[in-house]
Amino acid sequence: MPKTYNKFEFNINPENHQVLKYKQIIQEYLSRNEIKKLHEKSNWKGVLEVLTIWSWIIGAFALVAYFPNPFTIIIALFILGGKQLGCAIIMHDTAHYSLFKSKKLNTIIGNIFGAYPIFNNVEQYRPYHFQHHIATGTTDDPDINLVIGYPAKLAGMVRKLIRDLLGITGIKADTGLLAMHSGIIRYNLGNMIIKIPKEERPWRIILRNAFYNLRGPVLVNASMILILNFIGHPYLYLLWIGAHLSTFNFSLRIRSIAEHSVVEDTNDPYKNTRTTYANLIERLLFAPLHVNYHLEHHFLQNMPSYNAPEMHKMLKERGFYKFGLLKRNYFEVVRMAIKSR
Repeated sequence: MPKTYNKFEFNINPENHQVLKYKQIIQEYLSRNEIKKLHEKSNWKGVLEVLTIWSWIIGAFALVAYFPNPFTIIIALFILGGKQLGCAIIMHDTAHYSLFKSKKLNTIIGNIFGAYPIFNNVEQYRPYHFQHHIATGTTDDPDINLVIGYPAKLAGMVRKLIRDLLGITGIKADTGLLAMHSGIIRYNLGNMIIKIPKEERPWRIILRNAFYNLRGPVLVNASMILILNFIGHPYLYLLWIGAHLSTFNFSLRIRSIAEHSVVEDTNDPYKNTRTTYANLIERLLFAPLHVNYHLEHHFLQNMPSYNAPEMHKMLKERGFYKFGLLKRNYFEVVRMAIKSR
């Protein structure tokens, strides 16, 4: 795989280190053998997870190709936005080396079917995301800006969602992503902008960074265009870009709120992360690949996502959720994220 540049830089205050807390607590509920079993990986299950995401993507393209009208376009945009979030979760799971048995296979599949289609790469994302687990909810959490500011006033929440759906958020996010890949600003997906000093980024360095970090995404997206052109519908790629600018950011916002916003105590492992049950529509839009079992994921961060429902059942039966955060659906979480007055 290509070497990447401008990787995320770790910056952890020892007081904000959370991993040991998670480890100590989970051992009260699960035996070593149970933890070992939950960590077991299955290549065929990993392939099935990836196929599930991409079957929806193909289906969304087919819907518009066979029934082109404004209604099907809107439906396809929401499906594609939700499944681009699914691509982000493939990137996420393979960054943990948890989707497949082989580390190499995790990185290859994670890039081709997860990160590259949404203009990212696993190599840059992996160290960034690990700091999120180490410092969840603290000032050292690189994702902290995604979840603060809630609960928000109803008008403010509506403005945020409208900006997402109109592509305003997406344009800013993609501009920032290009600057990160080029080494103009530090790699950070949490709306934290840290400029790299000009003397450290002459044009040759910017071009080198852009080449190494974007050649995979460009190649995969070009392949998508060629495949769509081969079947006679190259214009469908505009749906992919449209979703990436709009509905993807809508789905990403709701997912982020559900996982770590409006929590009771950011320093308490029981209380700084939430698991949310999801129906079919919510899984389609906000919770691909069992990512809604997010508290389970933080306690066993390298556990395959397809084992999360089993872990949740065990924890619930053993009284874990007398303390842990659990909500019945995403609508309930969104209501919490809106001020009542």
